[in-house]
Amino acid sequence: MQWLSYLIWPIAVISILLIFGYFFSTMANFIASPFNCWLAEKLEAELTGTPAPDTSFAVLIADIPMILAREVTKLCYHLIRVIPLLILFFIPGIAQTIAPILWFLFGAWMMAIQYCDYPFDNHKVKFDQMKLALANNRTTSIQFDAIVNLLTNDPYINLVIMLLQYVVQQQCGLISTV
Repeated sequence: MQWLSYLIWPIAVISILLIFGYFFSTMANFIASPFNCWLAEKLEAELTGTPAPDTSFAVLIADIPMILAREVTKLCYHLIRVIPLLILFFIPGIAQTIAPILWFLFGAWMMAIQYCDYPFDNHKVKFDQMKLALANNRTTSIQFDAIVNLLTNDPYINLVIMLLQYVVQQQCGLISTV
């Protein structure tokens, strides 16, 4: 059975790297969320031609607790749904066929929630209302965010995805439902 260690070590290392990457990405989004809200506000002002509200750095600092609370809400929403999906991977037959497809679709849906949340939050739209607005345009959200989900696997493209997604969703009319 010594030969089995040559298979287990690479799988263990890859698993640890994936878990670390997922954790790092989640923490990076959590830490960057106040700045992403500010960026979405400025970009919306640029796209619509209306002046952005005068938000100083002090106003941004004052909004941080509310923004981080919203991030915790998104994280809880994600965890409650991801655990049953993870369990599907342990059921023979389903793990090889249905679970990866559901995982990808759920990832696309979470991308829609993650990146559409910033402009919705800037307009003080509640999280449940945002989910309903996205669900009304679910096909458009999932199609676009499936592409985003694929592109975010490249760390360099991942840096510009937030800006790209906002611009395209503005063009698709998803954000105008606010």
